[in-house]
Amino acid sequence: MHIDEWLQAIPPLWICALVGVVIGLESLGIPLPGEIVLVSSALLSAKGVVSPVWVGVCASVGAIVGDSIGYAIGRRGGKPLFDRLGRRFPKHFGLHHIAKAEHYFHRYGMWTVFFGRFVALLRILAGPLAGALRMPYWKFLVANVLGGIVWAGGTTAVIYYLGIVAEKWLKGFSWVGLAAAVLFGLGTTWYLKRKASRASSLDERDLEGVVRSPVDV
Repeated sequence: MHIDEWLQAIPPLWICALVGVVIGLESLGIPLPGEIVLVSSALLSAKGVVSPVWVGVCASVGAIVGDSIGYAIGRRGGKPLFDRLGRRFPKHFGLHHIAKAEHYFHRYGMWTVFFGRFVALLRILAGPLAGALRMPYWKFLVANVLGGIVWAGGTTAVIYYLGIVAEKWLKGFSWVGLAAAVLFGLGTTWYLKRKASRASSLDERDLEGVVRSPVDV
């Protein structure tokens, strides 16, 4: 059963709650498919299964609250927390991943929190790492709130309206509209990951020069 079929079997209220919880857990540092759940729920909203407004609101709240909890965990656990996580989960918290994310924080400061929302790796690491690096909370909060709203609300709106247009013009081929929406979401994700990969390759030579002191932004 596909995730959208599974979601259709859940009451609308629970869909919204699930979106908020999954994205919240992902944002505080647990590797979960938050983006997939968000896109699938937005597609269901285009079909009238659930309100797009509530999907966007719950996703935004989950993103903001999850990142804030992650910040608190990172601030309390500090760098040793990532050392332990790196040994247990090297795929997501390996030394190279942490060094790369830390480099972005030192170079771009609070913008890393904002734009990190659109990149899978940084979406997981942004909150805890910002806390561990002692980024001032008010700066983190501004970037966290704006990034969460733009990412969650923007993704929901784009997928919703794309689904509406597809439903209007392709009534006899609803599967085509669904495929187009999914391809659009995948294409957007691929483009953002490609941009991040290019930036990463350009910055790779600077990683050894990363300062291991608190963020000064």
